[in-house]
Amino acid sequence: MPHWQIALVIMIGYLVIALLIGVLAGRGKDSSSLDEFAVAGGKLGLVVMWFLMGGAVFSAFSFLGAPGWAYEKGAPAFYIIIYTAFAILPWYIIGPKIGKIGQKHKLYTVSAFLKQRYQSKVLAMIVGLIALLASIQYLATQLTGMAHIFNIMTEGRIPFWLGGLLAYGIVVIYVATGGLRAAAWSDVFQGLLMIVISWVVGLAIVNQLHDSVGGMFTNIVTETPEFLQVGAEGSNMGKVSFTTTILVSVIGFLMWPHLFSKSYASDAKTIKKTVLVYPVFALFLIPLLLVGFAAKGVVDPGMLDSPDTVLPFLITTVMNLPGWVYGLVGAGALAAAMSSADAITHSASLETTDGIVRNIWGDLSDKTVLLIMRVGVFIIGGLAYFITIFGGQGLVALLLGAYGAIVQFAPGVYSALFWRRATATGVVAGLVVGTALNFYFQLVVVTTPFEIHAGILGLAANIVITIVVSLLTKKQVNAEVEDYIRAS
Repeated sequence: MPHWQIALVIMIGYLVIALLIGVLAGRGKDSSSLDEFAVAGGKLGLVVMWFLMGGAVFSAFSFLGAPGWAYEKGAPAFYIIIYTAFAILPWYIIGPKIGKIGQKHKLYTVSAFLKQRYQSKVLAMIVGLIALLASIQYLATQLTGMAHIFNIMTEGRIPFWLGGLLAYGIVVIYVATGGLRAAAWSDVFQGLLMIVISWVVGLAIVNQLHDSVGGMFTNIVTETPEFLQVGAEGSNMGKVSFTTTILVSVIGFLMWPHLFSKSYASDAKTIKKTVLVYPVFALFLIPLLLVGFAAKGVVDPGMLDSPDTVLPFLITTVMNLPGWVYGLVGAGALAAAMSSADAITHSASLETTDGIVRNIWGDLSDKTVLLIMRVGVFIIGGLAYFITIFGGQGLVALLLGAYGAIVQFAPGVYSALFWRRATATGVVAGLVVGTALNFYFQLVVVTTPFEIHAGILGLAANIVITIVVSLLTKKQVNAEVEDYIRAS
């Protein structure tokens, strides 16, 4: 049997298992419960939470984008390790606070969290819209990864549009039926799979191409030493650009709705334990970055459709490996993409429903809201699929672009928890200006002063405007202010 057929069988087999796990995860639970669909009843344990948080972050961006960036840019790719190590730390403090507030007021989303604190429907609707747009952009990274994997591992037999449709169709089905619990248990399976495959395959590639990790870096230093430097002459990224890329990722990390809302899905003790053990999950990124470095000098850039395809290209074209390895790598990459796609699709539906729909039509029953959320999964999935098929950016570029928008939630969230003087008018003004600046520099001007990330420029303006306008407007005096400040 040809290699591509073996790979296809293994990848289809993986998709069937993922679907079964996702669908069966919700069996025995109350499928008509909004609380169950949104936050799995708020009772997820440490192991499931660890995989849910890890799987929601380590995605097609990691499995394909990380080696692609290491191959294309060199040392700047290490930003991924740096922000992963530090970004979750604030959750140790704010996670339990958010969870306690959510339990008291029955909250599921970022938009509802901010609406309750600032008593502003307008703010909730803006947050819901931004979350929807950023989530679709993030989802596009996952669909692109799924489509690339099917296309390359089957040697072009499965076209780009069909590969993305097959994998993401499975995600949409189990998320719509099982909600967060389905996503969580699927992530446990997918997380284990991608960790094992990344280490086994990653080190095998390095050792076959360069004999050892040390030998690989020695070869790079000898031929192109600037490739392993940031900000040096001839390097692929300046110091300011590198630093602000890390900064926007660190600050924006917990503002993603699919991560923020996990504070509602568990208790304070589990949240704190998750923060302590979470960085271990990042270890699976190391061999993926090594794969990108290993391809330097071995793969001609002209041979690739995109740097994001360097890992599957090495497996199928450069190295002499059996078909079952094709399939395992394909399954691992699909697992990485799907473990993020399920959580993002779920949270995007919640944010759109909670932030936009419920603030336009306020008198909706829980049963109707749940139905809208389930239908929303399919609608959002369709929009993300459309963007993927007709879009053209690389995986890391798409992700960083989405971070630029989502990081604008930070001033409103942190002010809600720690600053009594913050007002709805100030937060709305800061959010609108910050988001507009981010998209202006991303989509209109395309370049930024001093290579500062567009999201950081927007965030700086956002913070200043939030503070100034809040101080110039009437102080908010109600019970919610003290509830948020004193929560612990």
